[in-house]
Amino acid sequence: MRTTATIIATLALAISVEAHVAAFVKGMFCENGTGPGQEENMSIVVNPLWDLPKSQWWMQHDRGCDNFPPADGESLELPAGGSFTVELAHNKAQTTLAFNGQFTSEWPDGKSHPEDWHSPSPDACLDDGAMHAHNESTAAGTAFAISYNSDISKVTMENLAVFTVLEHTPWKRVATYQVPADLPPCPEGGCYCAWLWVPDGCGEPNMYMANYRCHVTGSSSTKTVAPAKAPKYCGDNKAACVPGAKQMIAWNQADGNNVEVPNGVSPGYNQGMGWAPGAQNDIFL
Repeated sequence: MRTTATIIATLALAISVEAHVAAFVKGMFCENGTGPGQEENMSIVVNPLWDLPKSQWWMQHDRGCDNFPPADGESLELPAGGSFTVELAHNKAQTTLAFNGQFTSEWPDGKSHPEDWHSPSPDACLDDGAMHAHNESTAAGTAFAISYNSDISKVTMENLAVFTVLEHTPWKRVATYQVPADLPPCPEGGCYCAWLWVPDGCGEPNMYMANYRCHVTGSSSTKTVAPAKAPKYCGDNKAACVPGAKQMIAWNQADGNNVEVPNGVSPGYNQGMGWAPGAQNDIFL
């Protein structure tokens, strides 16, 4: 049996080698990695996607996570008109899903930081490069998207619509997202959801996509989510933004990209790409 000291040393090594961020919650794919049994020190889902063919970046197929669904009965609950909470972390070990939460803190890296954590100078990034930010105000924003398909082979860019955006994240470990009140119930077997992030500079210009089985509760809505359209960079010109249901951002991949932005600009899940913070209440037909 491993001692606490051994676990800490192993965890520290893993984080120093490959530290990025993903949303950890019951219902996620690859919760225990891609091996047999339980794995508490797991970070395969946090690795970024960059310069990959769509056949590899889509649903983290490059690491096989699309083939490791959650256990039967496990699903991320989306209360219609309410909210749900996930843990943004570098490693499962830094969440309450592992080691009884003993390696958690307010922050994704399990360490202590000041409330106004910031880089030493405006042209430098945080000492935790995995956050891809200078401070909280430059955290680009993260999102969840939903597809009304329990068979993930039927999920497409067009039926996977962003339904909630949380501005200035990833930042602290505990993150709460708002759910549209009109989100309809999922089919038998649940829906597919994805957690999404495109950082704004401070490192390799990559993107993130993690997989979840999800289901909507407390809904009697008969509305339908509209086919999702590719988002468009609009900056401060709201009239140029794409309204309604929008696809995830696919950017800087070998193929399958769906956005173009001016030189020096990163597309993000924020108002610069047409997403207001919170529940996306305009995604319905």
